[in-house]
Amino acid sequence: MVTLMAAAALSGTAASAAQSSSGIMSAPDALAAATSGEVVLVDIRTRGEWKQSGLAEPALAISMHEAGFVRNLAQALGGNRTNPVALICATGGRSAHMQRILATAGFTNVIDVSEGMFGSKAGPGWLKRGLPVKAWARN
Repeated sequence: MVTLMAAAALSGTAASAAQSSSGIMSAPDALAAATSGEVVLVDIRTRGEWKQSGLAEPALAISMHEAGFVRNLAQALGGNRTNPVALICATGGRSAHMQRILATAGFTNVIDVSEGMFGSKAGPGWLKRGLPVKAWARN
């Protein structure tokens, strides 16, 4: 029984590592990785979207729609573009797009939370999974 539990734990860890190494992460894996400090989770949606639905609890609010996005993201990563960052948007479309754009800007470890806040074909999304949300506070 202990061996089975250990194997299950290891396979879960391997699954998370495989997802992030492929550049895609589920919402629960993003929560776990952000909470443990393994990644910086960034919500790239608009201020209006943040106001409407709130933000994923550990996420930083850095909109891809505002001037200085790349600079602000680099600053949030301590200037180190190799630090792991997971991007979340509404349904995974913008985060996948920005993953490619940021690679050309020198970011080497960008992960797409492909189910987003509201869900997509990749999964039900942050909100439907009942993951923690915080209200957006204007900065």
